[in-house]
Amino acid sequence: MRDIGTIVRGIRTPIIKENDDLATIVVDTILNASKNNQFEFRDKDIIAITEAVVGISEGNYVTVDEVSEDIKKKFHNPEELGIIFPILSRNRFSLILKAIARSTKKLYVQLSFPRDEVGNEILDEEKLYKSEFTLDSTISESEYRKNFGDWLHPFTGINMIDFYKDLIEKENCEAVFVLSNNATDILNYTRNVINCDIHTRYHTKELLQNNGANVFGLFEIMQEPINGSGYNEKYGMLGSNKSTEERLKLFPRTGQTLVEEIQRRLKEKTGKTIEVMVYGDGAFKDPVGQIWELADPVVSPAYTSGLEGTPNEIKLKYVSDNKFADLKGDELKEAIKNEIRNKSKDLKGKMITQGTTPRRLTDLIGSLCDLTSGSGDKGTPVVFIQGYFDNLSDE
Repeated sequence: MRDIGTIVRGIRTPIIKENDDLATIVVDTILNASKNNQFEFRDKDIIAITEAVVGISEGNYVTVDEVSEDIKKKFHNPEELGIIFPILSRNRFSLILKAIARSTKKLYVQLSFPRDEVGNEILDEEKLYKSEFTLDSTISESEYRKNFGDWLHPFTGINMIDFYKDLIEKENCEAVFVLSNNATDILNYTRNVINCDIHTRYHTKELLQNNGANVFGLFEIMQEPINGSGYNEKYGMLGSNKSTEERLKLFPRTGQTLVEEIQRRLKEKTGKTIEVMVYGDGAFKDPVGQIWELADPVVSPAYTSGLEGTPNEIKLKYVSDNKFADLKGDELKEAIKNEIRNKSKDLKGKMITQGTTPRRLTDLIGSLCDLTSGSGDKGTPVVFIQGYFDNLSDE
């Protein structure tokens, strides 16, 4: 029996720049890493590439002016706009907000509370629960400032309403803020609305449309190029990141072609079928800050076919404590190995699976990769995983 299960390696690559041949860089880097670190390839190994370098290499960028032009085009040069449920992020949303403000003269901003969609706080929850307001309340900007305006984010030291208001006004746009968890409240101020939520975007847009709004989702902004710009036909501005003070990198478009090309080349060079995926935010929650790492529209926008589906695993503890409660040592291990070998190909809903993680493989692997590569200066935008699909019965 193997002594080691899953092995995860962060792979250092050259710094990826626009128009680089990413497939060649990934293949050459992983082959060199194998030689230098003396590991061999096996079928069902996994190579994962962070979406950031995919978007960079394909040159999928837009400027604030290009985003503003698309908004003006869609709303026919609006005098006023409303946005609802934006996330509170300098990296993810500040340049989008700048572009929206640049598109109009007056902007109504409706924020969810006490947190945004991905867990960033906008006020002190303890104060909220002791106040006259509930989660069903509508809180005006003046009421917010009177009751909660002294709140600063514990990690950044910033009040995001102050930050966003200053950003909007620097674009010569009037800013009005309101806190409400009811999407249709924005229609008390304007009928021209951009819904900025990520994972509930279709429901929110439909709700607003059914109540008479002229609404576009953030996912519909920059679905086509403006004057040769980057774009994303499926996700629009969702998944974008700040590049410079006037430029954003969009979620990648060519990921599926990339992963299949890398798989093909590695099959030629190693003789092994290696699964390949692109990953973004890993969908895990910070237990202290309560922030979800889920600002991208999906964890994996592209992956090879061997990563489709969900785990089909039995819970060892359940089997050991129940079916084989009287066994110990080697006898117990052999019994469990046989149970694994003979398990059904579809265990969904079976008691023997209780306690296993009911998530898609790409979401689970994406979380593993996101934690491995981090978001700072590790320099490992490629992650190599071996043994992920192994189990106790594998020799």
